[in-house]
Amino acid sequence: MAKESSFDIVSKIDFSEVTNAVTMATKEIQTRYDFKGSKSNISLDNEELVLISDDEYKLDQLKDVLISKLIKRDVSIKNLDYGKIEGASGGTVRQRAKLIQGIDKENAKKINTIIKNSGVKVKSQVQDDQVRVTGKNRDDLQAIIAAVRGADLSIDVQFINYR
Repeated sequence: MAKESSFDIVSKIDFSEVTNAVTMATKEIQTRYDFKGSKSNISLDNEELVLISDDEYKLDQLKDVLISKLIKRDVSIKNLDYGKIEGASGGTVRQRAKLIQGIDKENAKKINTIIKNSGVKVKSQVQDDQVRVTGKNRDDLQAIIAAVRGADLSIDVQFINYR
């Protein structure tokens, strides 16, 4: 009897890389000419980024700096969920961005649909915030990985525990 192979589809964020990106973005903000004298700041609060700046225009520039640093550190910006811009103390504006981890039910259904529509003989099941895919042939699992990578999902996914 052939042994079954499997892998897990997950969506995780490396928080040490996020911390490094925030530190690098903060250093750039302190040295950039267009941010001189402004009250712009980026902080990491639990699983949430807090961006504070003088006005919406500077907030957008602050987001651009942060996004560029996140991309350099290989952190997907698909997993950022920006809240609405709100007024803060001292005439500044604040925006929160949640760092989303795990695969929610909606995205798990999309992934299962992609797997079923691929026509490959594998089994998939949702386990908490991840999807486990099992099959007898490793080539089938590779085809599923390629199909999920090629799909347009609203979150970034990784493939772990490939056995």
